Amino acid sequence: MILTSDDVDDIIRILDSSFYDELRIKTDTFDLYLRRSPAGWTQETHTLSPPHMIGEAGAEAAPTIAAAKAAEPVEAEIDGVTAVRTPMGGAFYRAPKPGAPPFVEVGDEVGEHTVIGIIETMKLMNSISAGVVGTVIEIRVPDGRLVEAEQVLMRIRRSGA
Repeated sequence: MILTSDDVDDIIRILDSSFYDELRIKTDTFDLYLRRSPAGWTQETHTLSPPHMIGEAGAEAAPTIAAAKAAEPVEAEIDGVTAVRTPMGGAFYRAPKPGAPPFVEVGDEVGEHTVIGIIETMKLMNSISAGVVGTVIEIRVPDGRLVEAEQVLMRIRRSGA
């Protein structure tokens, strides 16, 4: 059995009408863990089919779903400023839901695990963390804009820099 994005969409629709906050589906070909958060459903874990299964079904049939994680900051740039990049493509949201205040604004102090935004990929909401301790000095992507993997979301002046 191969898990498609339509399958994930169906699972999320079912979960939206339930009282469950977490779901784990584990088979020989995939391991899917979904968790409800204020921002929506977040996928924490997904493994692809074992190599012998991919060869039988075709590599195109096995979807790759990125796990939520902190954006990997690049090395310090000019004057201790770090560019926070998205680890995946999708729609970037600055707030947990429409009409809510943004996670961070220019001038806000952030820690490594401070959520700075959400990337929606395949109807899954993936929290993006700052990855560094410092002050937000620039937000480069407007709310709701599509982003590509490794695109700079914002710049943070590292504390002590």
